[in-house]
Amino acid sequence: MPRVKQLTKRQLAVIEDLFSGELDEQAVLDKHKVSKKLYNKWQSDVNFIEHFDGRIAAAYRQSSALIASYAPLAAARLIRLTESDKPDVARRACLDIISMPRTISDSRLPIDELKSEAENRKSKISQQTAGKLLAVLAEEKSE
Repeated sequence: MPRVKQLTKRQLAVIEDLFSGELDEQAVLDKHKVSKKLYNKWQSDVNFIEHFDGRIAAAYRQSSALIASYAPLAAARLIRLTESDKPDVARRACLDIISMPRTISDSRLPIDELKSEAENRKSKISQQTAGKLLAVLAEEKSE
C-alpha cells in the first residue's frame, strides 16, 4: 500500500484559517504568503483535497449535532407558540410543527451516499494530472 504524503504545516495552517471563518480566502492566502497559483496547485493534490473535504464533512457533522441538540428546545417552544393569543403566530407555529418531520428526514444524508460521493472524488483526477500522464505515456511509446 502506497504511503500517503502528509500535508505541510503551511497547507494545514491555510486550511485551518479557511475554516475559522475569520478571513476570506484571499486574506488567508495573503497571511500565509501563498500565491493563487500555488493554492490552485494544492487544490489538484489528492492529499490536500481529501484533507479539505474531510474538514467540510466534519463541519457539517458538527453543525448537525448542534442543531440536533437544540431540536427538543425548538420543538417545545413551537408547541408553546401554538397557544399564542395572536392567531397568526399560532397558525405559523402549527405549520412549522407539521413540516418538521419532513424537514428533518429530508436534511439527512445516508452514510452510504456520503461514502459513494467520497469514492467518486477519489477516482477523479484533474485534467492537469491526466495531461501529464498522457505526456509520459506518449514519451515512453515513442522511445
